Amino acid sequence: MSENLEKQNFGNLPIGKNEDVEFSEEQADNADLIAMKRAEEADARAQAGASQQAQRLL
Repeated sequence: MSENLEKQNFGNLPIGKNEDVEFSEEQADNADLIAMKRAEEADARAQAGASQQAQRLL
């Protein structure tokens, strides 16, 4: 998969930074719901890791 990405020209893509994106559960498909759950789990892991690191610094 990375080989395909390396060969693509991404120069024509719009540049977006800090965009507000609205999520609609009504329009979400199964893949969106799975992605949302995975993102929440990743956020929880990151938060737990940050808490553990802060504890070590104390």
